[in-house]
Parts: sequence; structure tokens; C-alpha cells
Amino acid sequence: MNGLAHRYWRIPENLQVSAPYTCPMVIDVAAVRRDTRGCETVAHLNNAGASLPPAIVMDTVHQQLRADEVFGGYEAQVLAEDDLARARAALGTLVGGRPSEIAFFDSSSRAFLTALYSFPWKRGDRILTSEAEYPSNVYGYAYLKKRFGVTTVYVPDDDHGQVDIGALRDAIDEKTRLITLTHIPTYGGLINPASKVGAIARPAGVPFLLDACQSAGQVDIDVNEIGCDLLTTAGRKYLRGPRGTGLLWVRTSLLDRLTPPIADQHGAAWKGEGRFDLMDDARRFEPFERSVALHLGLGAAARYAIDVGTPEIEARVLMLGAALRGMLSEIPGVTVRDRGELLGGIVTFTLEGFSAEDVRVALREHFINTSISTQAMAMRSYPARGLTEVTRASVHYYNTEDELAHMADTIRGLAK
Repeated sequence: MNGLAHRYWRIPENLQVSAPYTCPMVIDVAAVRRDTRGCETVAHLNNAGASLPPAIVMDTVHQQLRADEVFGGYEAQVLAEDDLARARAALGTLVGGRPSEIAFFDSSSRAFLTALYSFPWKRGDRILTSEAEYPSNVYGYAYLKKRFGVTTVYVPDDDHGQVDIGALRDAIDEKTRLITLTHIPTYGGLINPASKVGAIARPAGVPFLLDACQSAGQVDIDVNEIGCDLLTTAGRKYLRGPRGTGLLWVRTSLLDRLTPPIADQHGAAWKGEGRFDLMDDARRFEPFERSVALHLGLGAAARYAIDVGTPEIEARVLMLGAALRGMLSEIPGVTVRDRGELLGGIVTFTLEGFSAEDVRVALREHFINTSISTQAMAMRSYPARGLTEVTRASVHYYNTEDELAHMADTIRGLAK
């Protein structure tokens, strides 16, 4: 560390964070930044929105798009089949699953809703979920209620602000058909205890769907250790893949209990007279028309994360998140808003006398990218806490301590 970072590195004793404050120095941050063209132009602290991709990711996308141009789209896809298989295998490795359990999607939301709608719902069935839900997921629950009479129960938070494990256990009954959980919500630093949820779901025989939209690429994930049966995530966020990508992982043992709500000639084979045979793996959920180039880029992003090391990425992200909270908490007028027993790389705060948009614009003028979280993103959390909006800074392993200090120094200047 040097320069501004020395001024803000101390983490106040009264700040309640549980992330480690030190990180094993195994990531060559300088090399990673050389691989990331955007690091030359901005201090990018909006990784929960869309990360800066490594050069290899976008180069992979561009190469396939050029093949489309030169050979034709269908022909270029045939030439890329081996690379698509490598991409599927890398994504399976990333989450701890098999290549045959991976389905490509254009977004995490589309993947989550597809998984949700694939269950054989009946009136009176119940879904258990947490307060930390994405709006698109809540839409899906509302659709199931209107269409099938399915009830969604929002399990309350515990004193740390994460899903209450005891309350979740007590809520399971004979009508419970699915447990869902947002691993890391978009609006704060919380990391929900997914493995503890899995430990409840498995013995109860209730399938467990994990929304890993913000966690894949930020923390180390193993679906078998977590105990989930389905997992969805986005490419553009912490995974550092291209926009317009996502995936669904489905445990093989659950596959035959699910029927895709939409299928075409890619996921199902016509057998005549209205009969179709679904693909015998997760590809049954994929549409025929999808971007080969983008999904090759997603595979490149997964391989890059694996090569860097997902445990090492997690350690550095949690360390940088804790450091930024420490820097911000020392600034008069700033209140850090994150809750959770374990906190990740998403850091949210308010600055007295300034709107979240004021803060975002001021930071952008100093080439610092951040974002805003509003009640629309935290519809079940912010109103209960009296919050309408917060500034969201989301760190990644390629960020530096000096970038964080530059942000803190800019906020300090506003607060004067």
C-alpha cells in the first residue's frame, strides 16, 4: 500500500464486520489489472452492476463474431462446438457441478424464472424464501400465486439481518415444495448462510434453488457443499463475463421432476403427433436461439476465475470490502448501511445532506464508478429500515487499496 491508502487503512474497532482484514498475497493484482483494459481509465467500483471483463473474455467474443461474419452464423457455431463444450465444462467446475448440469441463458433472472416455472405446481403449494429477494424473483412468486395459487412465505431476518435459520426450519411443512434464497442481495454487503439453508433443505426432502447472481465470481461456490439443487447466476457481475449471459445449474437427480415452461427444437425432439422427448440433460432448458459468442465469452470468464483461484478471489474481495467500510465509517456524516454476520464486496452507505445520486455523480466526476440501490431493489428490506436509497460501491479483486482511498478522499471532500 502507498499514497492515500495509508491514510484510511485502519478499521474502527466499533465497526461490526466479520470479513478477514488480511488476504493471502497469491493474486498478482498488477498482472490482473494488465489483463483488464478498463483499469486504465476508471476506478471501477460497480462490480455488482457489471464488472470490467478481462481482455481474453471480450477477445473471445469478438473472435466468434468475426467467424459469424466470415463463415456464416450456423457454420461458425459448428466450428465452435468443442469450445462451447469447454465453456460448459468450465462453468460446471466453477460451481462444483457437471458439464451436463449446465444450461446457458441470457440472464440470471431468465434462468431463475425458468427454474421456478419448471416445477409441477398445484394450488396450496408453498415456497419459502428470505427477505433479501430480487424484484424479478418476487415477480415470479406473484405470477405463481395468480396462476396456480402458490403461496410464498418470506422467512424473517435474524438479528444480523440475514435469513433466520431457526425460523426457516420451523416454517417447513407438508405443503412446502421449494426453498429459494438469494445468496448475496444486490442492495448490501450481506452474504446469506446458504450452506445452513442446504443443511435444512436436504433432510426435509425439499428442493433448494439458490440465486447466486452476485456470489458467483465473488465467493468460492460448491453446490455440493452448499446443498442446493438448482443455482442461477449472471455473467456480467462478479464473474466478469459479457452482458447478456447467465446460467442455470440443475442437479441431475432433480432433472426428471422438472418440465421447462418453454422448449423448442433445441431442448426437445419432436416424435410426432404432439409428442416430444426432452433432452436428457440441462440443455432441455436452453433456447435454440442464443449467442454463441457471448457464451464462449462466459466460458472464458469462468476459466479466468478458476485460474486466478476462487478461494483467493473471495479472500481479497472480503478484505477490500471490510477496508472500504472502515475508510467510509471514519468520515463525518457517512453511515455504512450493510447488515449481516458475514459481509462481502458490496458496500452501501449514505452521506448526510446528499442524495445517493449526488454522491454517484460526484464520484463519477473523479472517474470512480459506483451505483445506487433504491427501495425498488430492496422492497422487503429498505422500507422496514427507513431507507429510500443508498450509494453502492462494489469492490472486486482487481481493485486496489489506493482506488478505495481515492473514493474515500472524494467523499470526505463532499462532507466538508
